Amino acid sequence: MSQYNLSNIYKAVVIGGSAGSFQGVTKILSQLPEDFELPIIMCLHRLKHVRNGFVEALSIKSIKEVTEPADKESIKKGGVYLAPSNYHLSVELGNRFSLSTEEMVNNSRPSIDITLETAAYVFKNKLIGILLSGANRDGAIGMMKIKQKGGMTLVQDPEECMIDTMPNAALQVTEIDHVLKIDQILDFLIELNKQYK
Repeated sequence: MSQYNLSNIYKAVVIGGSAGSFQGVTKILSQLPEDFELPIIMCLHRLKHVRNGFVEALSIKSIKEVTEPADKESIKKGGVYLAPSNYHLSVELGNRFSLSTEEMVNNSRPSIDITLETAAYVFKNKLIGILLSGANRDGAIGMMKIKQKGGMTLVQDPEECMIDTMPNAALQVTEIDHVLKIDQILDFLIELNKQYK
């Protein structure tokens, strides 16, 4: 399958992003195939006091409905999930979500590292991690954990990012499989989906 090693059967996609990532996320969600099989779990930094509007803005652009999962909610095939404002979003064994209001990590709640690390623990080599534009180092350790568990790692090309701190931090701590522009990430996901048909 082109330049990507997609021989593995993946179970989930997890996406992290902060400042400058909204435009990239909306482009991906607006052009994903409607029958995209894998659950997409997103942890995006957002204003903790603004609870409304963000998921709605993503849903307007998205081909698929975007939801904020409840604590202990099951992860469903083809679902698109967004970490709720001011809650850490973890993935638990048994393919369920867990929400918590524990201390901030990297000055962030939700923490991208927590979402990525817990997803890596559950899905192991069946996980694809994607890290987009952002202004701090949150997500770098999470990407390293995905790589250590045998998952696939992608970061947005720092040259395309509005703020390149986040992808560069990941590139510093682990060997990232692919450095791609948003259009290429979308192409990758479309190519990935073909193996489930």
